[in-house]
Amino acid sequence: MMPPEAPSPAKRGEGAGLPAVFVRLTVIAKRPEFLKAAAAKRQTAPSMLVQARARGEGEVSTGIRVGYTCSKKVGNSVARNSAKRRLREAARAILPAMGHDGWDYVLVGRPGVTAERPFDALKDDLSTALARIHGQKT
Repeated sequence: MMPPEAPSPAKRGEGAGLPAVFVRLTVIAKRPEFLKAAAAKRQTAPSMLVQARARGEGEVSTGIRVGYTCSKKVGNSVARNSAKRRLREAARAILPAMGHDGWDYVLVGRPGVTAERPFDALKDDLSTALARIHGQKT
């Protein structure tokens, strides 16, 4: 018997919630990893710069890793953290579907744009940049 406040399985929708394939994004935290991504492919978008690379031999080749960065040109610490939070949420929404396994991505915030751009446009920018990096038609 279920508690009265708990929704019934029919209302919850069996299988609802997580997508069929759940991809966990691992965060890049070390400077050498950022530098490797910076030396690889890059694609500009109106609200960000996306740097991407396929990991080489001798590195863990599974999973998607992502890093976020904003320079002081973006603004004070509040503005930089706000921009990084928006990039983080866009990555959570887009990378599991469009990112490639075994790749590293670094999202770089842009001054005056990343924090103010509408969120749907931010996600579209990331989708377009990833499609161009991976050679897909947009």
